[in-house]
Amino acid sequence: MKTYKHVNYLWDTQKADRLEGDEVGLLLYRSNILGADLRITNFGGGNTSCKVMDNDPLTGKEVEVMWIKGSGGDIGTLKKSGLAALYVDRLRSLETVYRGLAFEDEMVELFNHCIFDLSSKAPSIDTPLHGFLPFKHIDHLHPDAAIAIAAAKDGKQITEELFEGTIGWVDWQRPGFDLGLKLRACLAQNPGIRGIMLGSHGLFTWGYTSYDCYLNSLDVIEKCAEYLEKNYGKLKPVFSGEKIKSLNQEERLERASKIAPVLRGFCSSERHMVGHFSDDQRILEFVNSHDLTRLAPMGTSCPDHFLRTKIQPLILDLDKNENLDQKEVLLDKIRPQFEAYRKMYRDYYESCKHGNSPAIRDANPVIILYPGVGLFSFAKDKQTARVAAEFYVNAINVMKGAEAVSSYTSLPHQEAFDIEYWLLEEAKLQRMPAPKSLSGKIAMITGSAGGIGKAIAKKFLLEGACVLLNDKNEERLEQTKEEFAAIFGKDVIAAIPLDVTDQKQVEKAFATASLCFGGIDIIVNNAGLSISKTIEEHTQAEWDRLYDVLVKGQFLVTQVATTLLKIQSLGGDILNIVSKNALVSGPNNTGYGSAKGAQLHLSRLCAAELGPFKIRVNVVNPDAVISDSNIWAGGWAEGRAKAYGITVDELPGYYAKRTLLNEIILPIDIANACFAFVGGLLHKSTGNVLNVDGGISVAFVR
Repeated sequence: MKTYKHVNYLWDTQKADRLEGDEVGLLLYRSNILGADLRITNFGGGNTSCKVMDNDPLTGKEVEVMWIKGSGGDIGTLKKSGLAALYVDRLRSLETVYRGLAFEDEMVELFNHCIFDLSSKAPSIDTPLHGFLPFKHIDHLHPDAAIAIAAAKDGKQITEELFEGTIGWVDWQRPGFDLGLKLRACLAQNPGIRGIMLGSHGLFTWGYTSYDCYLNSLDVIEKCAEYLEKNYGKLKPVFSGEKIKSLNQEERLERASKIAPVLRGFCSSERHMVGHFSDDQRILEFVNSHDLTRLAPMGTSCPDHFLRTKIQPLILDLDKNENLDQKEVLLDKIRPQFEAYRKMYRDYYESCKHGNSPAIRDANPVIILYPGVGLFSFAKDKQTARVAAEFYVNAINVMKGAEAVSSYTSLPHQEAFDIEYWLLEEAKLQRMPAPKSLSGKIAMITGSAGGIGKAIAKKFLLEGACVLLNDKNEERLEQTKEEFAAIFGKDVIAAIPLDVTDQKQVEKAFATASLCFGGIDIIVNNAGLSISKTIEEHTQAEWDRLYDVLVKGQFLVTQVATTLLKIQSLGGDILNIVSKNALVSGPNNTGYGSAKGAQLHLSRLCAAELGPFKIRVNVVNPDAVISDSNIWAGGWAEGRAKAYGITVDELPGYYAKRTLLNEIILPIDIANACFAFVGGLLHKSTGNVLNVDGGISVAFVR
């Protein structure tokens, strides 16, 4: 086992030995451990391959087959289904029909004629880069340390001197068939080299075995990183030194949570975006530096970085101590900055477009830098926003390294445009699945760790939303968070304990939503309890508790939510889970029923007030949702059974029989009703009541 400082050595001999003889299995293993280290390559970045001998299913003869990461995959999570398998001889024979750089894109279609395994993934544009090299195992990676040298003005000379001629160099060129031929030519001119540096782009390394290839990759990256480390601060202070001081972490997070909804509102001018915030020390070192305003507008060098972070970030011209509570003043200061960015992007598009270029895409920034505070990224979903931030950290690392040993160079605007609006890239975007109904939306459901709240949260997650889980029961909240994270992934879920009667906790919950996701779109007031007693038996304490949780809780959550929704200027939905009891006068129900009546009318009042801001307020009225519900704890079931002269065990059947549809109501039924309001088809409806009770005529709204 070798020791490395700048990369993680993750090769497990026992695991690898179990794959002995399975070259494709070893390729997947190597890929996964390479992709596990963000210093080696980021999510979706780079590709790996191996060449094996296999029997041709048509002739039975032995042929050479290349297995390579397919289009759109990620080596860190790569499985065999994500690989493309091609006949090596057929791929190389395409050289006879290649018509030159002007006809690069037509070669991608011809890759399909080289496919060996018909069930494998579509080949990527990088396929010929691996195919024209003779090595059995090949890694193409985007390590920050290597790209820093590749993006340096003197990168070619530095590479030659650092590796004493054992690493070749190929100038920047967009990936494609011709670049594969250039890699082959570089190898022919430099026999015996161990890898090739691609100008401004990345690194190719190889080996006879998967392990040899892995070690070669790590050794080259380690050497690049050691070289950079020795030179940091040698020519000049990193990024020319610190221009401003960061706020302390508590202040940074508070400020980020306040401004995130403002930024999200502007970034969502074309479609709802989800945000991510990071105050990583590498980010702060950059955004607080003298070189920020020189380097950031230059953009990134590596195509993988650029495609996810856009032509350049928006540097927020806002004092780190700006009063963020003066919302109108804040909006007036930030609005012209976004307008200037959008104009810059439209000018970039118009000056670089070709006759067949795809239509201009969203002109808003992906990356927003706030000196003294950190970095915000906004994208169509949380994972994409997080990955964009990670890629920008990679770009910062590259700029830092290049500036330490030479001077940083970025892709020219035309080259960047030709990648961003590449017809093949556009085709890849068009093949992506259509967004789900709640993609880009952020929801908070109070009491979301059990029963109705949990069902609503799950439904919204299934439909593409990010969800802030909360509950007073912390143990159940943690269990729900773990359960949902296992199903939907950690990106789309955040959780915070919440007592809706505590204003500070409510404010903290919304601040958490802003910090984790950039803001909020859907609020479901679901937290509740129930007490069923005769008016003589009902205590004042019980009365106060019912009104505190149901009425005051709904008021506090709605009040804080309204402020945030108005800041975003994107409209939004407030759903209140009320009850059939808001409309029906039944026995032993004075406290609960009257509190539910107050909730219902509070909903109507809010709908009337918030309509001009495109904030919809609607009500779902359940009845008798027994499954996994807190409402049935604390004596409610016994109280209702007593009121109806039956046993607790008879309640489900009793409730079903009294409905017009003779149905038992489940939490998922309430969740579906909530989705009906927020899923997009009822965006012109507010002030409505939707009964989900199986049909109880006395509860009809009239």
